[in-house]
Amino acid sequence: MATHLVTGGAGFLGAQTARALHARGERVRVLDILPAPELPAGIEYLRADVLDAARVAEATAGVDVVHHHAALVPLTKAGRRLWRVNVDGTQQVLDAARAAGVKFFIHVSTSAVFGRPERCPITDDTPLRPLEDYGRAKLGGEERVAAAARAGLACAIVRPRTLVGVGRLGIFQILYEWVWEGRRVYVIGDGNAPFQLLHAGDLVDLLLRLAERRRPGVYNVGAERFGTLREDLGALIRHAGTAARVVGVPAGLAIPALRALDWLRLSPLAPWHYLTYHTAFFFDISRAVRELEWRPRYGNAEMLVESYDWFLAHRDSTDAAGARSAHRSAVPEKLLRVLRRLS
Repeated sequence: MATHLVTGGAGFLGAQTARALHARGERVRVLDILPAPELPAGIEYLRADVLDAARVAEATAGVDVVHHHAALVPLTKAGRRLWRVNVDGTQQVLDAARAAGVKFFIHVSTSAVFGRPERCPITDDTPLRPLEDYGRAKLGGEERVAAAARAGLACAIVRPRTLVGVGRLGIFQILYEWVWEGRRVYVIGDGNAPFQLLHAGDLVDLLLRLAERRRPGVYNVGAERFGTLREDLGALIRHAGTAARVVGVPAGLAIPALRALDWLRLSPLAPWHYLTYHTAFFFDISRAVRELEWRPRYGNAEMLVESYDWFLAHRDSTDAAGARSAHRSAVPEKLLRVLRRLS
């Protein structure tokens, strides 16, 4: 039995990771700035900021494996604080882990570090060229992890594609509302570029395999079965049985408009969303399959359907999300609400 620290353990992915580790009989400690979510008895919870050196040192004491999930995501539009949390916060946890004698450090990063790739699949040789503040901050965090690895701390970096699963809200809540109401579902461009997602449960499975095997490296991970954005949204709409339909908007019109709305704080979409969601984006996942014997179970369409059904079953309780992480909270539509009513 090992002792695990999950930073960001109140978030969408962190809470699932903590529960899965606990279910395996591991000792689990969670560190998060948010109030504790519903977690099984026996999971230790420390409410603190990853920038608080004393509390982070307390959290890492006696820990074997750190799962570093704590981060600010694009939806927060947190400006300079993105760097503080995603880079300086990562360094704080790394320093504490080294001082505490942690045996393995798992850093959950993002596909945003690749920006808008020139070709797919994305491989280990694809250049890291983030387009916006979130991607640049997450790349900065990766660089801190790589430096710690060179200094002797055993580390793995995991770059997941966009996560979907039961309980996932954020911008997906907006999509599901529009589908449920039978509205036009707009995509940037024609929607015909292959676009990979990842089920949260499949990512948790990979993280547990990493924690058990403690194999350093960089792992790009996503679903094996995926189509174009238009195809997968079409599958969701057919399942929903509503009058919703996918409508493409030329990128040359949509991107400047969304950039202006973002600048005016009239749209929930962040640059990571509107600068990349119209292009092909999928990983070669062969390293994770080969080295960790990992196979994702869910395809894009399956995970969207599952998540949509969960949303419908909990629709009346999702608007008042309270103090939750960005991916577990409802997102204000802002000016998109007007577009929804016209669609």
